[in-house]
Amino acid sequence: MNSNSIENLQDTRDKMTSTNQRKELQNKIWKIANEVRGSVDGWDFKQFVLGTLFYRFISENFSSYMEAGDASINYATLPDNIITPEIKDDAIKTKGYFIYPSQLFENVAKTANTNENLNTDLKAIFDAVESSAIGYPSENEIKGLFADFDTTSSRLGNTVENKNKRLAAVLKGVEELDFGNFEENQIDLFGDAYEFLISNYAANAGKSGGEFFTPQQVSKLIAQLAMHKQTSVNKIYDPAAGSGSLLLQAKKHFDNHIIEEGFFGQEINHTTYNLARMNMFLHNINYDKFNIALGDTLINPQFADDKPFDAIVSNPPYSVKWIGKDDPTLINDDRFAPAGVLAPKSKADFAFVLHALSYLSSRGRAAIVCFPGIFYRGGAERKIRKYLVDNNFVETVISLPPNLFYGTSIAVNILVLSKHKADTKTQFIDASGEDFYKKVTNNNELTDAHIAEIMKLFDRKEDVKYIAKSIDNTQIAKNDYNLSVSSYVEFEDTREKIDIVELNKELAVTVKKIDQLRKDIDAIVKEIEA
Repeated sequence: MNSNSIENLQDTRDKMTSTNQRKELQNKIWKIANEVRGSVDGWDFKQFVLGTLFYRFISENFSSYMEAGDASINYATLPDNIITPEIKDDAIKTKGYFIYPSQLFENVAKTANTNENLNTDLKAIFDAVESSAIGYPSENEIKGLFADFDTTSSRLGNTVENKNKRLAAVLKGVEELDFGNFEENQIDLFGDAYEFLISNYAANAGKSGGEFFTPQQVSKLIAQLAMHKQTSVNKIYDPAAGSGSLLLQAKKHFDNHIIEEGFFGQEINHTTYNLARMNMFLHNINYDKFNIALGDTLINPQFADDKPFDAIVSNPPYSVKWIGKDDPTLINDDRFAPAGVLAPKSKADFAFVLHALSYLSSRGRAAIVCFPGIFYRGGAERKIRKYLVDNNFVETVISLPPNLFYGTSIAVNILVLSKHKADTKTQFIDASGEDFYKKVTNNNELTDAHIAEIMKLFDRKEDVKYIAKSIDNTQIAKNDYNLSVSSYVEFEDTREKIDIVELNKELAVTVKKIDQLRKDIDAIVKEIEA
């Protein structure tokens, strides 16, 4: 066996080991989440499990930083009074926050079962960690991180004793989890565990507050589309960031140096906004490399001074209501004015699209998950499509399989926008067929092979019968600016072909046989009657 074969075999074994470890870890976390929550609703209780995971992560991450690889130092065993103001100041400038030894997860977890003040002690620690960043550049990234981890909440129990019992059970459960060697794999495993819990709760709850969560494989495809053939991007942006999964996929699949200035996003839901910020830390993105803002992207966009962005990824809420034309100032907004019309009040989909386009650089791409209806409906949406096509901003429209998303069977589309197209054609890809998904329980799933095939089609821009076709924008204009994939990619009829001539011959023979059979039966009946 040659050296390459040995290396490939080792890689395969490592991947299998990693997969098994991750699966085991996920099962344990899910067990904690379900066993401990009792009568508490799973969607509500997830905050306590996720918050505890995050607490352990930042504790160990901070300890590792303070020890700086010196095996003789065990930060957790040091007395708090050894920390000088200079040490604290320096640590906050680097890490963005400070945790005293007594405040570390491992020290709190040790006495959790016997601590009668556990819930209030935890609240004091979380308040202290957040307040440590006040006055520092990291203040906005740390502020309110633990807001949804309310240790005094009645959701944990009606008495202090019940609250503490449940909190202790979560702390001890998370304490027992084996994340392996911190420096080697802890960051990834923590992050994956975190995303696993979020997606599992999403799968079981369907959606929360009208928000559909983006499956990891769809996130992977979107990240690759937005980053395609870019050797580096200035920064990446998601105007409807959710829990940050789309941004994190870009980090996972591209070297850090490719994304030069970091990760930007805005999220309207406060809980999800906190999850996104936690998720950044969990994937070892330091406070100075991300900026997640809270607020309504359409009404109060936060990053106008940071645009343009070389890569934009997004799965905005489908057909959500917004103020639209009820606010007469919006038609003059730089994002919407060029189209000359606002997205309908009942369907804000194109408002997010126009927002993304406005924030996109001249060399970048935006990949946006869209509800199919926006590609063929009339009225304002047709006018916006006209603007996009006439200005040659639409690079590709991809139709995905149904049942990819938790809580909805809708076969969504991905809209890819570009300001640097080499021609005046628009590509349409029908990736909705059985060749582009794997059936998994109640949902369909994109595999890495499916993603690779879609990316190949996207890259080559070649016509493939029944799958991909590039259409000149003049033809799209003649077709009333319809951007539905089915309008341009011929549907493959897989039904059995029937030869009508041959069928008629067979029917004629069958009819003759039936007639003869009837005659025979009539003759028998006559004989019996006689």
